[in-house]
Amino acid sequence: MDQVANYLFQIGFSFSIFILISLGLAVIFGMMRVINLAQGEFLMLGAYFCTLCSHAGINLWLSFILSALAVGVFGIIVERFIIRWLYGRIIDTLLATWGLSLLLVGGVTTIFGPQTESVAAPLGNVQVGAFGFPIYGLVMMAIAVALLGAVYAFWRFTRYGLIVRGTMQNPTISAALGVNRSLVYMLTFAFGSALTGLAGAVLAPIVGAYPTLGIVYVAKAFITVITGGHLPLIGTVSASGLFSTIDGIVATVSSSVIGEMTVLFVAIILLRLLPLGITGRMTRGV
Repeated sequence: MDQVANYLFQIGFSFSIFILISLGLAVIFGMMRVINLAQGEFLMLGAYFCTLCSHAGINLWLSFILSALAVGVFGIIVERFIIRWLYGRIIDTLLATWGLSLLLVGGVTTIFGPQTESVAAPLGNVQVGAFGFPIYGLVMMAIAVALLGAVYAFWRFTRYGLIVRGTMQNPTISAALGVNRSLVYMLTFAFGSALTGLAGAVLAPIVGAYPTLGIVYVAKAFITVITGGHLPLIGTVSASGLFSTIDGIVATVSSSVIGEMTVLFVAIILLRLLPLGITGRMTRGV
């Protein structure tokens, strides 16, 4: 029974990480079709904002919200000054966001140095038989599930969510109906950026904040969203569930490195068998 609880915790913890790091990308890449190579650095900025707020004496949970808002505002700046001029120009977008990524890593390293900044989450552990599980890990799972449900409800059942989905599917018709496409693109990019910033803040108590943090997670995020297919949220949940199960079990039995290698191998096989991703054959959903 103890071992079953350990497996369930590892799978749930891995699932929460996959969801957190992929949700913002599911919006920016999955819905907007913008390949943002600086996505990992948005995650890194969220972690740094969280550590700065925490060191300033701000409550950890409020720090999460402030970090998400800060990175969302930064996303607006990036969209207005860089991305908005490059929609539909994939190569130019890749080069521009790659340059932004290098700029952010270099700037943060210059300001804060290469060392890791840490933030505490003093919640303690919960004991289940022979295993002790960090309570913050359980909190991360709850945050990931709640955030996923909130985003799904927002896109699916609100007027703005309908406008966004309609604009992304057919911007010409949306403009003809009086929708301000430029504003919708800006707010959607900001929303995806805020989700990524929140993910970085939530991860900060676990991994800390350091300049190359984004590099560690951005590949996982892209693999998850691409493997999920053309329905961003449903696909992200499906891919995250599959990969977290594999990663949680293999990492527990062997090591985290072997777990990540196994996830990558499964993703390659899956994309070979399903070139359009897990949701490639579905026609409805978000």
